[in-house]
Amino acid sequence: MTQTPAGKPSESPPFVERLRQAVAGPAGGFVFLGNFEVEEHWAVGKTGLPKIAVGKGRAVVNRMEEFALLLAGEGDCVLLKAEPDAAYLAYLEHLGVPLPERLVVADQDPERVVTEDALADQGVLDRLRELAASGYRILPHGVSVLEEELAARSGMPLAAPSAEVCERVNSKVYSRLAAEAAGLRQARGWACSTVEEFRAAAEQAAPLLREGRKVVVKDAYGVSGKGMAVVESESRLALITRKVASAAAKAGTDRVALVVEEWVAKETDLNYQFTVSRDGSVHFDFVKEAITEQGVHKGHRMPARLTPDQVAVLRDAARLLGRRLHEDGYWGVVGVDAMVDPDGGVYPVVEINARNNMSTYQVGLQERYLADGQVALARQYPLGLRRPLSFEALDDALGPLLLRAPGETGLLVNNFATVNAEADGGKPRFEGRLYGLLIADSAEKADVLDAEITDRLATLTTEDTDD
Repeated sequence: MTQTPAGKPSESPPFVERLRQAVAGPAGGFVFLGNFEVEEHWAVGKTGLPKIAVGKGRAVVNRMEEFALLLAGEGDCVLLKAEPDAAYLAYLEHLGVPLPERLVVADQDPERVVTEDALADQGVLDRLRELAASGYRILPHGVSVLEEELAARSGMPLAAPSAEVCERVNSKVYSRLAAEAAGLRQARGWACSTVEEFRAAAEQAAPLLREGRKVVVKDAYGVSGKGMAVVESESRLALITRKVASAAAKAGTDRVALVVEEWVAKETDLNYQFTVSRDGSVHFDFVKEAITEQGVHKGHRMPARLTPDQVAVLRDAARLLGRRLHEDGYWGVVGVDAMVDPDGGVYPVVEINARNNMSTYQVGLQERYLADGQVALARQYPLGLRRPLSFEALDDALGPLLLRAPGETGLLVNNFATVNAEADGGKPRFEGRLYGLLIADSAEKADVLDAEITDRLATLTTEDTDD
């Protein structure tokens, strides 16, 4: 598969088959495992920013595992926390989506990641052992000690490097040092592995604050806008420094995992992906515009509106970073966040995510349903509900706004499980998310369609909450 300057995957073989060749060879199937926010496990024992207890949305994040249903290829298997809505499956089958075998845990806990559910289910472990005998491998969202335990107990190997390697290369400290070694443009900043390095970084950042600029302090394993503090005053930075030093002292260590950077002006957020094969070859997969709000990922716009020169910068960065990652023991999917500044210059590395990314789960849909000349928005729509919402009710509400066939326009739902993930929490009202790929014939028509869908979902939510 090659990559057009616009960012749309093209040519055969499909992404999942090329990924299979890159990480496992031509034989055998995958068992896809959507263990989202694996960063929480990588962060264990690391001193970062003072944590604020959120305790919200855990059940929704854990049901994001359903994304893997549409990444898997024919002959693959996907491990799920619950059986998908029957009407949703019928919708996917009508669209011609090749659905994999579904291996569903017997008793899912909304607060547990899917890997933990599988480890608690002997029937699942037995089925994995059977599949392992046929050459299947586990392909997780990312690898932590939990996924290594699942591989060990099921006898099915991982199609990925070790948890130790994945943890190391996914640190924002690693990202900054790798980009620096490759000579890639970055915002001014400092990677900190000890308390003293963090204190020194704070001292060097102080003049920027006195000049009226901002700095950002990043937890090495923060995700989705969490673990990041935008600082505008020296007093605030001093407070963070004291809290970090205190937390490290309580933990009996001088080790930290933090990055301090100047907050720079940007025009556009980007996400690009490349795949590092086990033999060290690097393939540039795509680039998309990332839609973010206050550092939180909200979707993607594709194709990315970039010049050939801007795309060339990203391709060169992928080659350099892929080489470095392979030297450090990593192979597999790599997503990189990047930015375009107001003058059109590119910051090719904001952070490296050596794991599947949200955009990874959209590639197969792009290949199958995004016709030449069409554009797409990957979107998430928040819902506030008082009772579970069936896919049939969603279908009725959206009507012609749902995608019905390849080459047409509309919303292709690529995760319905997150809509009702919190429905059993005993609350009179719960929050859900509807994820989908919105396909249209132009950027302007995509925005109109997005607004129409938002309005209909708001009406649906209002009707649901009215007695």
